[in-house]
Amino acid sequence: MSAKAEHYDVIRKPIITEKSTMVSENGAVVFEVAINAAKPQIKEAVEALFGVKVKAVNTTITKGKVKRFKGQIGKRKDVKKAYVMLEEGNTIDVTTGL
Repeated sequence: MSAKAEHYDVIRKPIITEKSTMVSENGAVVFEVAINAAKPQIKEAVEALFGVKVKAVNTTITKGKVKRFKGQIGKRKDVKKAYVMLEEGNTIDVTTGL
């Protein structure tokens, strides 16, 4: 499978946090994805962009917080995260980026 432009629209960026590093020890990688991306699209995009086999995809949507800045009320954007479980023997080095 070759990488298409749509794959770069689905996968936005890798998420590198303390929790995602702990999850990566079990063969999973965490990505920020488009809010309207479905699990099959995410699986296809990861397999095409990184050349790995995906076992499962779990997603979560984090609602944006309401915050104040100089008295003005604003809202942060909603973020969708994808926890991608890789098949045995496959790895992705997220420190190099996309």
